[in-house]
Amino acid sequence: MYNFEALDEKDRQNMLISIGVESIDKIFDIIPDKAKMKELNLASGCDEIEAQKNLKKLSRLNKTNYLNFLGLGAKKRFIPSLISDVASRFEFLSCYTPYQAEISQGTLEVMYEFQSLMCTLVNQDVSNASVYDGAVACAEAILMAARLTHKNKAFVSSNINPNYLEVIKTYLWANDIELITGIDCFDNDLCAKLYQTPDKYGEFNKMPDKNNNELIIACVDLVSTALFEPPKSDITVGDVQSLGIGLNFGGAYAGFIACKDKYKRQLPGRICGKTVDIEGKIAYCLTLQAREQHIRRQKATSNICSNQALVAFMANLYLRKLGKTGFIKIAQDSYNNAHLLKENLEKEGFKIKNKDFFDEFTIQIEADEFLKFMKENNILAGIKLNSKEILVSVSELNDKEELDSYLKFARLYLQK
Repeated sequence: MYNFEALDEKDRQNMLISIGVESIDKIFDIIPDKAKMKELNLASGCDEIEAQKNLKKLSRLNKTNYLNFLGLGAKKRFIPSLISDVASRFEFLSCYTPYQAEISQGTLEVMYEFQSLMCTLVNQDVSNASVYDGAVACAEAILMAARLTHKNKAFVSSNINPNYLEVIKTYLWANDIELITGIDCFDNDLCAKLYQTPDKYGEFNKMPDKNNNELIIACVDLVSTALFEPPKSDITVGDVQSLGIGLNFGGAYAGFIACKDKYKRQLPGRICGKTVDIEGKIAYCLTLQAREQHIRRQKATSNICSNQALVAFMANLYLRKLGKTGFIKIAQDSYNNAHLLKENLEKEGFKIKNKDFFDEFTIQIEADEFLKFMKENNILAGIKLNSKEILVSVSELNDKEELDSYLKFARLYLQK
């Protein structure tokens, strides 16, 4: 009878002998002692059945039914159920981006549609087939501007998403580009001015004036473009997380960079084009391949800007499913819900910083105390910007019942 027992200690010893090692610990001798952890505070081992039971017990300690008013670049929005079903099919699902120029026509078509949708939303001529996320899009756009203007100094508004700013600092430091931050800058030797609208306070901002030949880069909220005219900037960037992408513990997301036609050869990443083959049938191909996988490394526009093909595909699905009418409705619902909550909070005596906003606004209040009180009452009331300000983010998912709950406990906080 065939023996199909699992490996036992004798089998393990034979395996060690065959590779010339005395013990399992000896396999790890190559790792320096100072890099090893001497002790781990772990329970004794258990079998898989017991491990699953223990994990399920732990999961029941999690509290997941908070009312959610968090935002600042990662936001809970409605996601049609078909997106995960279609995107998880084997034809599309990938742990990473496809590399080869000879990508399937289906994948190339998705990339082309993504580019076309981004151009439509932000009213630009050309878009790339995505980058890692919104923060990377901001940083790569500045490097792009530096190549176009041959200048190594950039201005970035201090009111942009603070997480984006940290990524920008790293990119510019590594590329010897001087960074200036503030509310505005009148230096005549800039390669670019980057600003965000709506910004980290949720406030819409005017596009800064050009002092010389620097490029203006606008970082936008894509959902807001359903209701508001996008900026007429030289380069437009942003994140697609709001387009049917789950929160996913902060990623993976995808960013985009779109620009005027005359700047397209400096776009990092890929650009997919549409043509016809020898038989007159529609065909898609990579028209600009300025990555290090395709050309000499020193000539590449970026060596770290891979496109997020699967996430971009999901954003494509989201917009296709909703259509123009559905997309506008979601934006309108978000706007209406946010403005209703803001007006009611002001009536209760709360001080709101904003004058012109989309679906996020800033309350001026003792941040830690207020957020703690609201969380005790099952509401994640916003993100702390500093000790005296919190950003409240409202979406189409926050219905009247949730808005009333927020208002009720905010009122109780003032009455304490």
